[in-house]
Amino acid sequence: MSIDTTSSIRRDSHDGVPPRRLTTETKAAYKTTEFMVYIVAVVGVLLASNLVGTEDNHADYFRADRAWFYIVLLTIGYMISRGLAKAGSRDTYNA
Repeated sequence: MSIDTTSSIRRDSHDGVPPRRLTTETKAAYKTTEFMVYIVAVVGVLLASNLVGTEDNHADYFRADRAWFYIVLLTIGYMISRGLAKAGSRDTYNA
């Protein structure tokens, strides 16, 4: 059995045995930059919603329901970005 140092696929010397993937193509979700940006954006939306309030008998400009709507939109965007990142990895990781 030999390991090809130029790729992450183990090549078996036996005929008819397909190569086995040793690594996945993408990192875990919590290790990615978009996850950190997502967390910062969610905290920013929550802080902005909390800090923007009523003044001089005016209506609340950034209510909690609108903040949670923006968080839902951020979550949908994050899920789409992770789906696109994982789209290239067709093989399952059998560790």
